[in-house]
Amino acid sequence: MNILVTGSRGQLGSELGELSALTEKQRFFFCDLPDLDITSPTHVASFCHDHAIEVIINCAAYTAVDKAESDAEAAFRVNRDGAAVLAACARERNALLVHISTDYVFDGRSSTPYRETDPATPLGVYGVSKWEGEEQIRRIAPSHCIIRTSWLYSIYGSNFVKTMLRLGAERSELSVVADQIGTPTWAADLAKAILLMVERYEKGALSSVTYHYSNEGVCSWYDFAGAVMELAQLPCKVVAVESSQYPQIAPRPQYSVLSKSAIKKECGLEIPHWRVSLAAMLEKLQQEANG
Repeated sequence: MNILVTGSRGQLGSELGELSALTEKQRFFFCDLPDLDITSPTHVASFCHDHAIEVIINCAAYTAVDKAESDAEAAFRVNRDGAAVLAACARERNALLVHISTDYVFDGRSSTPYRETDPATPLGVYGVSKWEGEEQIRRIAPSHCIIRTSWLYSIYGSNFVKTMLRLGAERSELSVVADQIGTPTWAADLAKAILLMVERYEKGALSSVTYHYSNEGVCSWYDFAGAVMELAQLPCKVVAVESSQYPQIAPRPQYSVLSKSAIKKECGLEIPHWRVSLAAMLEKLQQEANG
């Protein structure tokens, strides 16, 4: 099976690249700008035709949440229009489109984990652009799997964990917001879940569906930062503060815990707790640093 992975140099695309070396059943094509522009119908159609693509995994996204507020055109071009281009190509080729979405499609006013069937009420440009991308896929692509995730981190790229490690090594004290609640997701775990979706599609056990995936458990950014310092054995003290003390351009959902009950029940998926995955990621990062 020939699989196209877009946004291949990002956190999730890089984790998929690592996993691809462990399988002989599929042939992967990893693309990112400037090699492949997902907003170009001609470019996408030509690439998928030339490489007989049967599955598209879309990891490409405009993720600069604050910048999106003043650069809405670019956010919608990638997150909505790019998704539509890939969906049209998947429909034309009778291929599966696996698309990664976000907890930002919700406004964060819930007090219980969000289910896939809960109404989308995005707060900012980024969330709206991702939601409209989802809707384009549902409208266009007969075979699709949309996976919403949250608080993604990896040994690759820039992310919260790596920022905390850097600041924790530089400072004796660090303030982190404690009133935004969600769940971290190790991109390596999400990558495995994506490949499980592909396997289910090959077996005819996957149709058009939306799933939520993050690691298990619930925490604040303050809790998350504290766990990074603890597990990395950094002496930096983490101080809890309110979001109002750190105003940001784009609004953030105050509560964005995602319910994983559907993907666990329907796919038999066992999901690690976020602290377990964080410890595994930090160990892997240390091994990489030691060569």
